[in-house]
Amino acid sequence: MNVLVVNAGSSSLKLSLIGPGDETIDSHTVERWESGDAGPVGPFVERHDQVGAVAHRVVHGGDRYTTATVIDDDVISGISALTNLAPIHQPRAIAGIEATRSVIGSTIEVACFDTAFHAGMAATNRTYALPGDWRARWPIRRFGFHGLSHAYVARRAAEVTDLPVESIRTISCHLGSGASLCAIAAGRSVDTTMGFTPLEGLVMGTRSGTIDPGAVLWLIQQAGLTPEDVADGLERRSGLLGLSGRSSDMRDVLGGVDAGDQRCELALAVYVHRLVQSVAAMAASLGGLDTLVFTGGIGENSPRVRAAAGDLLAFLGIRIAGSANDAAKGDADITEPGAVTRTVVVTAREDVQMARETRSLVGS
Repeated sequence: MNVLVVNAGSSSLKLSLIGPGDETIDSHTVERWESGDAGPVGPFVERHDQVGAVAHRVVHGGDRYTTATVIDDDVISGISALTNLAPIHQPRAIAGIEATRSVIGSTIEVACFDTAFHAGMAATNRTYALPGDWRARWPIRRFGFHGLSHAYVARRAAEVTDLPVESIRTISCHLGSGASLCAIAAGRSVDTTMGFTPLEGLVMGTRSGTIDPGAVLWLIQQAGLTPEDVADGLERRSGLLGLSGRSSDMRDVLGGVDAGDQRCELALAVYVHRLVQSVAAMAASLGGLDTLVFTGGIGENSPRVRAAAGDLLAFLGIRIAGSANDAAKGDADITEPGAVTRTVVVTAREDVQMARETRSLVGS
């Protein structure tokens, strides 16, 4: 079955057609896509007369959607009801669904949820130490995100290393504008760094990652900022951008480091420190580590970040081969010979994971 994969991001629309052997038949990206505009979808579909199903990426499934789900009107309403948990992405996902519906009619459409991979985490790893009545009244728990990427990485890393996915402990480092780690045992999510929202965890492009909640209260109660001010600062003006004062793009930050910019030096140091600290925490959740995987825009394309993290993670048996690391393109094993823990780079392919989940669901 050929699966049309639709990824409606916060501003872009990515379309790809994935063949039965997980090959990419065609792809197209609209960098600035207006919600409700089915224009880009029609010509893409018309080039291919064999679309067996459509897979849509949906960021948040809440407690209700824990596996890929065939889309009907009730599912669309359920996705919409979760908008307050992902106010930017949920409406965009619905717009993508509506756009393809208007073009391809009765073809089966499937929602693939970024939170679903983490749905099986133990209560120990998903529960916040909050008042019981709060937890009973509101869905405040650790959901985790980037699940489609982490699920794909778990399988692909096992193939690259020729190790059985069922018996290895893997940490997937999805490092991009948004970033998260996932501790994976036997191909299943055990723990992850993002929580109730994608703000928790690592330093990201413009997001702060984990900070003391008391600081948020202080900014509102003492500094006089509104909740909207704080949300904007934490979501859009923090992370690498806030630290460097230059850019949210790691390439620009590294350029600043090379130019002797002390703010960029601090940004890189904080980024790597939080990454290494979090890898260690994920290893603790797994009780050890067999494979460390880098994926995402930074994970795939920044040998310097990989090398800096690897040097500080030697206590976990990680040793990265310098020449292999520098030359890594696509999926690659960058482990120094003799190292206890394998280190690999894997190209992020959420589209392939979504196609697999869709085929599994609809039985083709």
